[in-house]
Amino acid sequence: MKALPHKTKQLFVFIAKLLIVGSAFYFIYIRLANSGQFDLTHLNEGLNSANAALYISLILLLTILNRFLEILKWKALATTLQPISLGQSAAQVLAAVTAAIFTPNGLGEYAAKAFYYKKEDAKQVIFLNLICNGVQMIIAAVAGLAGLIAFNALYDVIPTKLLVLILAGIFAVTALIFASRNITIKGFSLKKLGEKINELPKNVHRGNMLLALLRYGCIIHQHYLLFVLFGVTIPYPIMVAAISGIYFLGSALPNFTFIDFAVRGSVAVYFFGILGVNEWIVVLAATLQWLLNIVLPVVAGSYFVLTFKRKV
Repeated sequence: MKALPHKTKQLFVFIAKLLIVGSAFYFIYIRLANSGQFDLTHLNEGLNSANAALYISLILLLTILNRFLEILKWKALATTLQPISLGQSAAQVLAAVTAAIFTPNGLGEYAAKAFYYKKEDAKQVIFLNLICNGVQMIIAAVAGLAGLIAFNALYDVIPTKLLVLILAGIFAVTALIFASRNITIKGFSLKKLGEKINELPKNVHRGNMLLALLRYGCIIHQHYLLFVLFGVTIPYPIMVAAISGIYFLGSALPNFTFIDFAVRGSVAVYFFGILGVNEWIVVLAATLQWLLNIVLPVVAGSYFVLTFKRKV
């Protein structure tokens, strides 16, 4: 087959970039245009409340720190393949956020990062990104389950029998995965995956775990401070347990990044409704967190998508 002329390839790449950025902003626009979730009354009350400046400063600091920790995580993991600078890591992470916004469960992130490396390194990049996200998911699952159990012990949200069945199901699936680790399908097995994971230096794994823990703490406390900003005075342990449980349940449901706040927001309305929190405050907090953690990085990431140059 005759190769496409260089100019034609450049045109296709340019169109692809515009489609990624355009689609990202289109989904954001649709989400906001069709959302009646901003109650300006509660927003104004929060912004004019005592210590509002302090809470807003802390929320913005956690927003920046959340993404910065992710950039540090990716830099450490990617450097096992080839050395990259903090700026290169930031470009790859932010571009990946932009590409992931309209793909199921953010799968576009894996492809976006792979494009920054040589074709022969694509599988390794996807593997490293799986390690990066996998640790984050495990922490969210463990902390979320603990929060859900603690919250349920106080408010009996889930019937005890159902909760026991859920925990038994998780244990059974874990045991099944462990038992089938030696089964090979088309040359792939969980045992080989484990061996590949162990090939990475231990200090990289330790750093990845620590940064993932810190990032999870940023996300949870950012949500907590948004509630405090809007006058919610529920005790800290109960709030953190509820938020952790909400993140666990929200992440367990298949969704697109651009509707992530709607999925988690709907779960949050149920949980915080039990605590007597105004529904508008719950949804407003979820929407603002989505704007801070997704929309702002997408805006920044759009620049890196448009200026991206493919490695050969």
